[in-house]
Amino acid sequence: MIRVLIADDQALIRGAFRMMLESEPDIEVLGEAENGRDAVEQSRLRNPDVVLMDVRMPGMDGIEATRQLLADRSGPRVLMLTTFDLDVYVYEAMKAGASGFMLKNAPPDKLAAAIRTIARGETLLAPTVTRRLIEQFVQRPQPGGDAAALSELTEREIDVLRHVARGLSNLEIAECLTVSEATVKTHVNRLLTKLRLRDRTQATVLAYETGLVIPGAADPPAPKSTAQS
Repeated sequence: MIRVLIADDQALIRGAFRMMLESEPDIEVLGEAENGRDAVEQSRLRNPDVVLMDVRMPGMDGIEATRQLLADRSGPRVLMLTTFDLDVYVYEAMKAGASGFMLKNAPPDKLAAAIRTIARGETLLAPTVTRRLIEQFVQRPQPGGDAAALSELTEREIDVLRHVARGLSNLEIAECLTVSEATVKTHVNRLLTKLRLRDRTQATVLAYETGLVIPGAADPPAPKSTAQS
């Protein structure tokens, strides 16, 4: 059973989401929150698997609430919801650690499917979309701070991070580096742990913001037809 918390400042919308989700046999709605601060408090109390988080709420908005919830890697997965289809919200949601982004007018079946995707540990943004958004917002990487964290990575982990930031899958990275897919998965897990990141999306943002990958630069070599262990 996937445990869900709904956070939105409009009671009618919360009620509509609850009705949609309670008809799903594998989804349980734990409760509702009317603002970001309430979402953080209820999430820590109820331990949901997924939080449906509205972007624009009074007091504490959804982006800040997501930052606070996901400061701890054991926090829930967050699906951002908004009526505004603006790239800036998507980018800030990715930086905050959200696992996906949907418009509120999405069909009910799409919402349930999105929750299942998020609960499995996957993201709702395709690598090409993620990369395009990041390249739009990251023009002049600022040195220092997060850049210092890259010093903890091995040369191989740096190589893997570059390929992750370009949107390649583990299999494609394995083909480029002539290693096994399992080896790439191990490198990805280790670099995420060292950088204290939740997923590949946050790793991609970091790679661009630290200047490890430059917007508009050439892509890594195309994967070969077969991979070697």
